[in-house]
Amino acid sequence: MSISMNGIPGTDYSTIVNQSHTSGLESTLNNANKDAVTNDEMMEACKEFEAYMVEQIYKSMEKTVIKADEDENEYKEYFGDMQVQEYAKMAVDQGGFGLANQLYAAMLNNQGPTSIVDISGE
Repeated sequence: MSISMNGIPGTDYSTIVNQSHTSGLESTLNNANKDAVTNDEMMEACKEFEAYMVEQIYKSMEKTVIKADEDENEYKEYFGDMQVQEYAKMAVDQGGFGLANQLYAAMLNNQGPTSIVDISGE
């Protein structure tokens, strides 16, 4: 189903939202590779990557669910991706799967032997 918005007939806005989210994630990860990146910025990039992974897992799981016709509406079609992104961010903020912490530790360990840090908080 395609709705004409702003005079652009048939534009798939969920694809546009996904592309802008992906490009923002790529720029954050590229910035994390620079030498002048702080540990906080590196951890934030790791959290964004984990949120992206959780989002992709959720979308894959959602495809397996059989939906009734009344469950679908045009708002869910266009803004459902944004809702999934927020759910993924919330999941990561509440601890996630631990992928961000593992990536962060690996990145710190790759910086050199003087940068090895215990991030477990113990």
